[in-house]
This record gives sequence, C-alpha cells and structure tokens, in this order.
Amino acid sequence: MYGLGRAALLGLATTVGLAAMGQQALAADPASCETVRMADPGWTDITATNGVAGVLLNALGYKQKVETVAVPIIFQGLKTKQIDVFLGNWMPAQSTFLDPLLQEKSVELVRANLENAKFTLAVPSYVAKEGVKSFADLAKFADRFDKTIYGIEPGAPANQNIQRMLDKKDFGLDGWKLVESSEQGMLAQAVRKARGKDWIVFLAWQPHPMNTKIDLTYLAGGDAYFGANYGSTTVNTLSRAGYGGECPNAAKLFGQLAYTVEMENQIMAAIVDDKKDPKDAATAYLKAHPDLVGPWLAGVQTRDGKDGLKAVQAALGLK
Repeated sequence: MYGLGRAALLGLATTVGLAAMGQQALAADPASCETVRMADPGWTDITATNGVAGVLLNALGYKQKVETVAVPIIFQGLKTKQIDVFLGNWMPAQSTFLDPLLQEKSVELVRANLENAKFTLAVPSYVAKEGVKSFADLAKFADRFDKTIYGIEPGAPANQNIQRMLDKKDFGLDGWKLVESSEQGMLAQAVRKARGKDWIVFLAWQPHPMNTKIDLTYLAGGDAYFGANYGSTTVNTLSRAGYGGECPNAAKLFGQLAYTVEMENQIMAAIVDDKKDPKDAATAYLKAHPDLVGPWLAGVQTRDGKDGLKAVQAALGLK
C-alpha cells in the first residue's frame, strides 16, 4: 500500500466502492422489506398458515412480525400500511370489509391460498339426527338450543352476519341471542356440550381439528349469510397497496404460496393437540412433504439475492 500513488489509491477506492455497490444491487429486496408485518385474528388456521410463511421467510433472510388483532383492525392496518400481508381473508364472509378497500385500491388481492374451505353454522350430528339439518329447522327446537347461537370473537364478520340474521328474525329466530367468544372459548363450549349430548348450534369451519374432535353436521340453507354449498369458502392472501412494487421478491413468494385443507388440518392438530409452536409444527410438516417447497419458491431469492429454494431446503435439512 505504501508504494501506491494517489491516483492508484483513488482507483482502488473506486473499484472497492463499485464492488460494494454491485453487491448491494444484488439484494432481492431493500432493507425496508426485511421485516414482513403480518396479522392473525386468533384463529388456529391462520396461526398455522402464518407458521408456514414464517419458516420460509426466516430461511430467506426475512423477519416475520405477527400481530394478533381482530379482523376489523387487520383491514384498517392494511389500509394504513401498518400490516403488509394477511393470509386469512375468508370470502364471502369478509366481503363487507374487503370490497370498499378494493374499490379505493388501498388493499390488493394477491391470490386465493385455500380452496374448498367451509364456514357456516353447525350442530353435533346427534342433534342433526333429531331433525336439525338446516337453518330453517332451528326455530322448531328453540328451547332445546336455549335460543342461543355461539360465535367467535366480537367484531368478526361471521358474528355480524349472524346478528344481522337475528335482527331480521330470519328463519323464525325471534328472541334468539348470539354469544360472542374466542375461537378457543367457543370450541371448548361445543366440546363440553357434545360430551354431555346437550344441544348446541355454533360457528364451524374446515380446515380445523374440530372436525375430528366433534362429529358435526353443517347446516344447509344459510346461503344468504355464509354462501352456497354449506358456506363453501375461498381464503385469500391480501397485501397492502404497493407492497408488491416495494418488496417484489417477498411478494413473489406470497403470490405462489398456497395451502390445502389436509395440510392445514395436520398443522393445526399439531398446534392444538400436541401444543407445538406454530413454526415447529410447520417445519415438521414441510420436512415430511419436501415436494411442496419447489413450486412455492420458483424464482424466489433470499433477501440478499441467493437461491431461495436452496436456502429453504438447507434450513429444513432437506439437502
């Protein structure tokens, strides 16, 4: 170094600087995209899907931050750009929240991440055998149900649909009430009732381990409130407006990430029944199903510009 002249030093500095700029330019996403802010309404299915996303993001060099808040707050967070990605847009149940934001272009619908889901009212099958197979059958057995429908957390779109139905006294449900609780609280009540062969009508959905814990029957006839075919549902991935342009690599991952009912059932069972951490449950599932990660990571890089698939496979111990 002592033998170098001033011009040579300047040239060396320029070369080093350009090399550094070149390395920086290889980054798949800027530093502002390192933390991916996500949300969970406190539903086990979204805890599971967030767990899968978190495993992938961590392996790619991102950090995942998940806020557990009610659905209305999640949509407000997307609108105000405090939340980047939401994996739990159940449709059509959340249409009253989503439609206005799509119209004003403050939220982007990335893709459907789960098909063939189901979300409507259900009863234990021993109740169905007594003649309750549709919404229209509930009023005939009002006393057996204590004129009560059990829902999930306050503010949930599904609860709002139920309350709207009760306010209109549809299906003859005059004088009925909605009990709002957490997912866990509602299901604990349903399990207790089922053990005693007591009557209960409650919100139910699949994927969810409740479908194996309780022999249940989904009720027909609620199309106006939960959609056709027993509340047949699509779950979407949403992002805040502009996220794809600001963080194209992370956005590419979310644009390719999709789940199945069976996948979510297994991961949720590990979380609920085996008390596993969501990311541990997701990791175990991905190790057992290594073929899933290829399509999800096609063309996706690590945040610093390396092969994303190889990074995830290495993190999972697949190769």
